[in-house]
Amino acid sequence: MKAVSGKLLAKLAVEKGWRLARINGSHHIFTMEGRIERLMIPIHGQQTLKNGLQRSLMKMIPLSDEEL
Repeated sequence: MKAVSGKLLAKLAVEKGWRLARINGSHHIFTMEGRIERLMIPIHGQQTLKNGLQRSLMKMIPLSDEEL
């Protein structure tokens, strides 16, 4: 799995239909119409996300490894 930054993952989430609901510090919270889940993506410049968090967010969006 390719390591990506929170900024790139947030951009990909918006392309998949997620909408930025609010920002709380460095955490960007995304929602989608008709879904209960919320995405909380930490954006710390170009710092990459940890593997477990990235995998979890990719399942919720949904994104595959090829789309990164």
